[in-house]
Amino acid sequence: MRIYLVGGAVRDRLLGLDVADRDYVVVGATPEDMLRLGYKPVGKDFPVFLHAHSGEEYALARTERKTGRGYHGFAFHADAAVTLEQDLERRDLTINAMAMEGDGAIVDPFGGRRDLDDRVLRHVSPAFVEDPVRVLRVARFAARYATLGFRIAEETLALMRAMVDDGEVDHLVPERVWAETRKALTEPTPSAFLRALRDCAALRAVFPEVDALYGVPQRAEFHPEIDTGAHIEMVLDMAARLAPRDDLVGWCALTHDLGKALTPKDELPRHLRHEHNGVAPVRALSARLKVPAEYATLAELVCRHHLDAHRAFELRPGTVLELLEKLDSFRRPERLQPFLLACEADKRGRLGFADAAYAQADYLRAAHAAAAAVVAAPFLAQGLAGTAIGAAIRTARMGAIGTVKLAFAAAGTP
Repeated sequence: MRIYLVGGAVRDRLLGLDVADRDYVVVGATPEDMLRLGYKPVGKDFPVFLHAHSGEEYALARTERKTGRGYHGFAFHADAAVTLEQDLERRDLTINAMAMEGDGAIVDPFGGRRDLDDRVLRHVSPAFVEDPVRVLRVARFAARYATLGFRIAEETLALMRAMVDDGEVDHLVPERVWAETRKALTEPTPSAFLRALRDCAALRAVFPEVDALYGVPQRAEFHPEIDTGAHIEMVLDMAARLAPRDDLVGWCALTHDLGKALTPKDELPRHLRHEHNGVAPVRALSARLKVPAEYATLAELVCRHHLDAHRAFELRPGTVLELLEKLDSFRRPERLQPFLLACEADKRGRLGFADAAYAQADYLRAAHAAAAAVVAAPFLAQGLAGTAIGAAIRTARMGAIGTVKLAFAAAGTP
């Protein structure tokens, strides 16, 4: 029996990056051997075990065979006769198909180390086309390593296009699409995820609402980048900069302008009511991918109200209070920060605006704090009851917001 460190841990160690998770493959062992050594079984489709002390995963070397469409269309075979090379051959990319022996020696039968040096994402074998999730995974790795100069090999892009043309991508299940998308949104350059999917025509198949934004013009005085698809890419990267590894803010950034794809051509490049028109496609996309409820809700709120945030200094105190109430921010104060971060990413995710100030966020935070400080106790002491208490609280909150607005104006903001 031989044990090897495999996959991402080897890749990232060779790149000089921190290694968060370690996975191991065990060659020459049976499930009975693992149990006898004290490992705890967790695998359902194939033998995977947890180390009794470290909790790290140890999988028996295995091969896989395509039996049907989609992610679940595989049969796995694991026994003591499966070699390390056979196990590595079933992996997606060469940079993920390396192993490390206990003494640090690298086992690299498919040229992963060379591709690391050349900054190339390349498939291991033609069997790559058998799993549609790999299209999303390659796009996610592009988002992770774009800052290091990685590119997708042309031959791998060709296989990805073939998978789209063959309809294999159509068999992706919503849960896997969301899982990979969520991870991509936490990467340093999530725009590369969209570009990779678009380069192989998968964006149209997986995210038609987002793909439809490319080629849609915007007014140059507000959006010097013109193209709405380019704007979405810039907003995604700005969201990653403002809120690193925050997939909630990333999801709101991705979906905030879906209404612009629905603008009648005779109205372009203006987008009247796009914040209203975008709610339906945001809701449909969230439902189709089965995203968590809070993600779906906040994405709708950002879509519908991001222009209100941008115009915050122009709004009357009562309108600002209505915005905070629509966010349900007095009961759910944790919503305000991701909402404002997504709005700021939208404002700064434009050509030439990356370093622009966004004082609206400071104002809305201060307005929320002042309004939230208004409580019912003084009004109860005055003898108010029923709806009169609610009315008094709203009036006091508007007054508090008005005071904040005056303070910002006195300080020269905006």
